Amino acid sequence: MTAVRAAAALLASPIDVGREQAAREAARELSRAGYQHEPLFDRLQREISQFLGDLMSGGGAGGGGVTSLVVIVVVLAVLAVLLLWALRRFSRDGRTESGAVFGQRERTAAEHRAEAERLAAEGSWAGAIQERLRAIARELEERAIVGPMPGRTAVELAEAAGQALPSHAADLRAAARLFDDVTYGGLGGTREGYLSLTALDERLRSARAGVGA
Repeated sequence: MTAVRAAAALLASPIDVGREQAAREAARELSRAGYQHEPLFDRLQREISQFLGDLMSGGGAGGGGVTSLVVIVVVLAVLAVLLLWALRRFSRDGRTESGAVFGQRERTAAEHRAEAERLAAEGSWAGAIQERLRAIARELEERAIVGPMPGRTAVELAEAAGQALPSHAADLRAAARLFDDVTYGGLGGTREGYLSLTALDERLRSARAGVGA
């Protein structure tokens, strides 16, 4: 903004200054050592402060003050909109990363089961538990027992599936707690925990949703 004001001053000067000379003066202003080494964030902050300061200092009586006030209000409104957008995006991304059953890659129930078995064979019980619950969730979606819902948590899955399969509701809630414990609670998985999910997966594969589900 300083360079722009310098160029504008040259163009508005009563001295006959050509466009090429004005461009050279602006380039010289930008090539100063202070601009070359000043961090971009600090430079933007300084120039925005100068810009708002110029508006306020020129905001006396008359139309200039009203114009300055309108510009400031518009700038603040735009900043508020951008802040709200950033907060909503952060909230949505945080939910997907910190609570959702599925990750970014979409797999079938069979693929999740195969991955669970591979991890179990390696003794990676926490990962095996995660993949087995994902297999359960995908199986229920593939059979249309629960509808697909991006960002669904393990607890939400247990609630939805428990309504459709009430006889398995308690086991589904326990599976959701186990998934959350090893995924977000910092607890290590166990062979017993994995086998409990494997048994639940087998029971659910032959279960049928109630007529009213």
